[in-house]
Amino acid sequence: MVAILRQMAFALAHRGPDDAGIWLDQDNRVGLCHRRLSIIDLSPLGAQPMQSASGRYSIVYNGEVYGFLELRDELEARGSRFRGHSDTEILLEAVEIYGLEGALRRCNGMFAFALYDKVERKVLFARDRMGEKPLYIGVHDGAVAFGSELKSLRKHPSFAHPELDRDALALYLRHNYVPTPYTIYRGIFKLPPGCWLSISVDEPPLSMAAALGSVRPYWDAFEVVERGYADRIESAEEALLLLDNTLKAAVRERIVSDVPVGVLLSSGIDSSLVSAVMQEVSPTPVNTYTVRFLEEDYNEADAAAAVAGYLKTDHTEITAEPETAFGIISSLPDIYDEPFADPSQIPTLMVAKLARKTVTVALSGDGGDEFFGGYKRYQQMMAFDRLAKTMPSVALHAAKGAPDWLLDIASSLSRSMIAAPLRDEVTGGRLRRLAELLQIQDPDDRYLNFVSQWTRPTDVVLGGKEPSTAFSSKRIPGGLGSVDRMMFRDMVAYLPDNILVKIDRASMAVGLEMRTPLLDYRFIELAWRSPRTLCFADNHSKPALRKLLSRRLPDKLISANKRGFGVPLNAWLRGPLREWASDMLSPSRMRRDGMFKVEPIMNRWKAHLSGNRDWGPQLWTVLMFNAWLERWMGL
Repeated sequence: MVAILRQMAFALAHRGPDDAGIWLDQDNRVGLCHRRLSIIDLSPLGAQPMQSASGRYSIVYNGEVYGFLELRDELEARGSRFRGHSDTEILLEAVEIYGLEGALRRCNGMFAFALYDKVERKVLFARDRMGEKPLYIGVHDGAVAFGSELKSLRKHPSFAHPELDRDALALYLRHNYVPTPYTIYRGIFKLPPGCWLSISVDEPPLSMAAALGSVRPYWDAFEVVERGYADRIESAEEALLLLDNTLKAAVRERIVSDVPVGVLLSSGIDSSLVSAVMQEVSPTPVNTYTVRFLEEDYNEADAAAAVAGYLKTDHTEITAEPETAFGIISSLPDIYDEPFADPSQIPTLMVAKLARKTVTVALSGDGGDEFFGGYKRYQQMMAFDRLAKTMPSVALHAAKGAPDWLLDIASSLSRSMIAAPLRDEVTGGRLRRLAELLQIQDPDDRYLNFVSQWTRPTDVVLGGKEPSTAFSSKRIPGGLGSVDRMMFRDMVAYLPDNILVKIDRASMAVGLEMRTPLLDYRFIELAWRSPRTLCFADNHSKPALRKLLSRRLPDKLISANKRGFGVPLNAWLRGPLREWASDMLSPSRMRRDGMFKVEPIMNRWKAHLSGNRDWGPQLWTVLMFNAWLERWMGL
């Protein structure tokens, strides 16, 4: 077993380049392995796997518990004594004193861990509230294996040749990621955020479904939103004060480190606010980092530099030369060892590499959009709702069946009459799509359709069907407004499975720990209690965060519209990436692989090359899957 554990740990060396450790129980029934990125207590006393003072528990743990010194003081007041200064040791002692659920409720942080209880002969798994840190668990023929990435599980003999899950592939094609709890492999699942699981060593689950049936939440987004609505803060000023104080506390806790800390700055509201607050509370000058794009439509480096100049941070930028970006693409299947197709994975990896040159920990501004109405699509969906009530159904049917040349004429005549959030949608190529969306009566179904990459993935994936996910689930708190319903779905699905996967893999690929103050659960709970006028407004996004930032930056630095952390994917696929994409999308390759129906993909590829339609994001899902398939399934 030691050889297997060593291989599993080595597969994750990028996540923990500083140290490694292996532990076996006396019966050789349980083995734990760990790769360490040393952040807190760099001495051997912080090494893992770690045993509790009593010897009952052994743990492997990825992440950080924030405010752990206060928890240490609380435990010491109860008689606990500590050997070192790591949050791992404090977490172990908290489990000893409060039990697993009691400890989890007291821990504010980002983490995933496995804890062996030698008294109960159980392995306990847990994941942080928002899902910032990943945890994969595989169940097959009496064996249970787990890890932070799938590549580690692939080193275990029971999971060396897993079966691809075509249902998960259909979900991936819709979302551009594989939603929790599914993975691209049968028999391996993701532990959902805010949950824990107990597995008996002597009676392990017989299947993945049996293991999932034992998963229990200790923090439930559904309940958080319900409580927020029931315990509303009526005063906007009171809510802003609480949000401001909580954010400062969250940033202050996240810069506690025995290694250098920086912040990723894109010039948007979120990262500018985190940078400004960090500059306020940090005892040392703040390092900020950004990416410069040569394509002006995607470049925010000048605005980021202006913010950094005003805040007087030590600012560094990297230019996203197309050749550098293209060189990264070949490494993506290894870094995201599950199919993943958010194109912003490329600049995220570039800025992570830049930051890692001088710091080991970096703060990011992720999380503001999902709780304060930051996505442009929220305004678009509100406009859809209004338009659906006024557009005659006969016009919608006519638009769906009209020829392209007629739609081109209609779009040019109608743009001035369409609400501003939808004007980008009113082109000849998109008008038909607009008509399809407006015919969907249920707003939740319309939103799912709108954010889907492929709206009918089962028409493309051979032998695949779509199981239910957190995004499609009807379990949603009652009484939510339209925008809050969308934000809730993004909170439980898009945020953990897209945004947080992207930043975790990109940062950990280079041994950088990313921390996200806006995802502090106390801040999130306050957001759901705040007046809704602070969380969404038609005229501008993220009103609460804008107000907090306006206390720290002049209006001229926060009034510009954020471009988004994207890449010029449509142009790249017609230009420098065309040859590579043509090879990846060749009909002979796709027929050989037997995963997709060729015709719908080729139709979009030809339309994209002609310039008639922009199908870049949809094609990117297929390209990233085919690249992953070639790397991981031997095809």
